[in-house]
Amino acid sequence: MRRKVKNRNIVGPDGKYDSAKVAKFINYVMMGGKKNAAREIVYGAFDIIKEKTKTENPIEVFEAALRNAGPVTEVRSRRIGGANYQVPREVREERRFLLALRWILEAANAKKGKAMRFKLADELMAAANNEGAAVKKKEDTHRMAESNKAFAHFAW
Repeated sequence: MRRKVKNRNIVGPDGKYDSAKVAKFINYVMMGGKKNAAREIVYGAFDIIKEKTKTENPIEVFEAALRNAGPVTEVRSRRIGGANYQVPREVREERRFLLALRWILEAANAKKGKAMRFKLADELMAAANNEGAAVKKKEDTHRMAESNKAFAHFAW
């Protein structure tokens, strides 16, 4: 069994919304160390969400998107007796958060023709409404776990 990570970096809350999840999202959007560019993208997306949804707090939409895009179960490959089985497992809370961020960002990057803040805002609003590519990816993951339920007894 793996030992616990002792010196994991704890990200502090961001300056504008005072949320650690938003700060992690900014770090996840960041490419090549350009944190200000990542902040502009995320805060710009939140401003667009605020305009389009007529809500005062875009963090609620962000939280709903993370809740709807994060998987509850996933399949992990396990080799038993010369055969590989896709074994369904529950997803830990930290991994669920990270997968939701990753899938939302990948779905936004896959779109073409607009600035990143617009694509990100569209994907966050779609995920908050239980639609979009990130939620579809979650449903595919759940479907795969459901179809491989027969191998659940191989879980470790």
